[in-house]
Amino acid sequence: MTTSATSGTGPTENSMRRALKRARDGVALDVTEAAVLLQARGEALTDLAASAARVRDAGLEAAGRPGVITYSKSVFIPLTRLCRDKCHYCTFVTVPGKLRRAGHGMFMSPDEVLDIARKGAALGCKEALITLGDKPEDRWPEAREWLDAHGYDDTIAYVRAISIRVLEETGLLPHLNPGVLTWTDFQRLKPVAPSMGMMLETTATRLWSEPGGPHHGSPDKEPAVRLRVLEDAGRSSVPFTSGLLIGIGETHEERAESLFALRKVSRAHHGIQELIIQNFRAKPDTAMRGMPDAELDALVATVAVARHIMGPRACLQAPPNLVDAEYERLIGAGIDDWGGVSPLTIDHVNPERPWPQIEELTERSRAAGFELRERLCVYPEFVRRGEPWLDPRLRPHVNALADPETGLARPAAVVEGRPWQEPEEAFEATGRTDLHHTIDTVGRTSDRRADFDEVYGDWDALREAAAPGMVPERIDTDVRQALRTAADDPTRLTDAEALALLHADGPALDALCRVADDVRRSAVGDDVTYIVTRNINFTNVCYTGCRFCAFAQRRTDADAYTLSLEQVADRARQAWDVGAVEVCMQGGIHPDLPGTAYFDIAKAVKERVPGMHVHAFSPMEVVNGATRTGLSIREWLTAAKEAGLDSIPGTAAEILDDEVRWVLTKGKLPAATWIEVVTTAHELGIRSSSTMMYGHVDQPRHWLGHLRTLAGIQQRTGGFTEFVTLPFIHTNAPVYLAGIARPGPSVRDNRAVTAMARLLLHPHIPNIQTSWVKLGAEGAAEMLRSGANDLGGTLMEETISRMAGSSYGSYKSVRDLVAVAEAAGRPARPRTTLYGEVPEERRRAAEASDGHLPDLLPVLD
Repeated sequence: MTTSATSGTGPTENSMRRALKRARDGVALDVTEAAVLLQARGEALTDLAASAARVRDAGLEAAGRPGVITYSKSVFIPLTRLCRDKCHYCTFVTVPGKLRRAGHGMFMSPDEVLDIARKGAALGCKEALITLGDKPEDRWPEAREWLDAHGYDDTIAYVRAISIRVLEETGLLPHLNPGVLTWTDFQRLKPVAPSMGMMLETTATRLWSEPGGPHHGSPDKEPAVRLRVLEDAGRSSVPFTSGLLIGIGETHEERAESLFALRKVSRAHHGIQELIIQNFRAKPDTAMRGMPDAELDALVATVAVARHIMGPRACLQAPPNLVDAEYERLIGAGIDDWGGVSPLTIDHVNPERPWPQIEELTERSRAAGFELRERLCVYPEFVRRGEPWLDPRLRPHVNALADPETGLARPAAVVEGRPWQEPEEAFEATGRTDLHHTIDTVGRTSDRRADFDEVYGDWDALREAAAPGMVPERIDTDVRQALRTAADDPTRLTDAEALALLHADGPALDALCRVADDVRRSAVGDDVTYIVTRNINFTNVCYTGCRFCAFAQRRTDADAYTLSLEQVADRARQAWDVGAVEVCMQGGIHPDLPGTAYFDIAKAVKERVPGMHVHAFSPMEVVNGATRTGLSIREWLTAAKEAGLDSIPGTAAEILDDEVRWVLTKGKLPAATWIEVVTTAHELGIRSSSTMMYGHVDQPRHWLGHLRTLAGIQQRTGGFTEFVTLPFIHTNAPVYLAGIARPGPSVRDNRAVTAMARLLLHPHIPNIQTSWVKLGAEGAAEMLRSGANDLGGTLMEETISRMAGSSYGSYKSVRDLVAVAEAAGRPARPRTTLYGEVPEERRRAAEASDGHLPDLLPVLD
């Protein structure tokens, strides 16, 4: 076992004196100073605690609850005590044989869970703390068998199902502690739980990686994995509880580093609702039974340092059952919460340490000058924030128990079951439904949405994260040799050669575009293709927090709108009448839309226009639909196909590199999930386009990785119909307005990306599309001379790029598109979504109308 933080030589008097003064003066501490203060004892600790308490008091005053310390009246539900990890201090986890001998199942049954929850509700509890081991089915066949026998794909599916039953049948609010979660897991669980949690414990990797360490042999305790969970919780706007477990062998420096890691996540996403500082208590029958308990002074010092590091707005908790009635010392060090306290159930993680009576906590808090008030599992700040932190399906449950003024629990609230259901009238037409044409005449109401400063995370933290990725690389590879390779056989281009060509400029760029154009001619001929299509963006209400997107609005913003199903169908019918063969339908991730809404949209179009190709729903929308319905991605896509979905747009890709994605977007799906969606769609016979949005916080190395990824997918599935270049429109993009992104790609960038897409995707993706709506007619013609062969569609309406600030209009006629091709010296012909021949009847209809709608007035009920 490594040396504990409690041993070794202490700091010098001078270093302690300096650190204490900086803490008293409110100066930001660094890791070294925090490590010094963690060792404060005696008078130094009294001084440190006093300054931390002042920081806490200022935060409570600012929050509108001065002199208040909170707790949550809860029941503890150990859903399963099986786990794939082997933490050396844990008595919560057990093995299947012991459960059988005790007469227990591998998981608690729904009846057992609901029995505890009902009893808790009768006692006035409002929180159901649902705790369980990490992914037990990955280690224990018995767990897998139980889940299979009860109809659950995995443990998370059971957690979701039991949470709904707790909400509906008891009224308690689930707080979920299922361990390590993926981004997709958060989307699955967010609609059923107002808050979730997972202790970080420590960032000391050696305690996980080295034999004998407390976390050795536990895959879910790798610090990098747990930090990723905290990031994903913030990106998903989930109010999240985390914290440290002190005294398990970490050094003071490592403990300080752990606190700064938590501060970094909290600062970036503002999603950590509370921080628990928990002291290690040795337990019999564990590998660490001989380790000394964490000292009370160490706990007090860690609480005080955490308060200084996290600041006045943070909520800090120390479990009251893990100290021997030394409540006043913890209050004096800066805590403002006692955590969950149950009048019914034991602390199953620390069963030897009973909860204090709530009456005792009340008296001890009062003796320290504080009023004890009950809160919900979700903290008051997040109750008051509302969307996107609280899912609309949970809002009625939370509102029934919360004081609307303070966000705390209402003492007289009746705890009773309420329906968990989709919001009513999800497809009621609301807002600026004429935006599809008034964006070109009236424009947008303002250059940014009303919650600009909150919905995207912390802009200062984002600038720091973006800076390393935006540094250009020096390229030493011979461009002339790379051009020779490209002309001879582009499939033989090395990464170094490809990167050199992506940086090409001047005569080298001209030569690159000529090579790409030659490859285009040999691959697909001279015809420039286009499609008569209509974009239908059925809502722009969205809280995902994509920082490049100027389309998304809050539901209360002046430019927000949602179309009814009737309006969607009317627009599809209008498009059919003027020769369209496709509608492309995408929308914001509206919190009110159920996961089945996408099926309804596809059905509405197919019922009105049976012959129309439905090209709809980005991978982000697919994941949204799947997680809201509880279906797997494969099941959801299968159902969507049955409802009328024909193909999906490969949008939401942006750059398939999470280094860039997490700067561009707060809450959109990770690159791996995008790949999973399109790959699954292809396997089901649902083809897709592929895209890349570039020219923001990216560099050519990111473009190369993205194109290589797409080529690899295509070689496996063959499902991509085309690759679409999407130059970043900066004008109204939040990430540009915040001074982080550059103002879109240069002409050089556009030519290089188009040419290299042709070469790097050859021969796997033969169709390279350029975007007239982003580049204009002249720019699109230039791309046709640089390797592109497709102009995309007539669109008829377009709001996404126009809201971002594109100045090239919302639609093009057939004649307009033919003219762009002619400007490049090429013939043009129409195509279908899958690049087939357009039926003669559709051709005639398009020629008669020139692909124009008779008018672009809003379709109103």
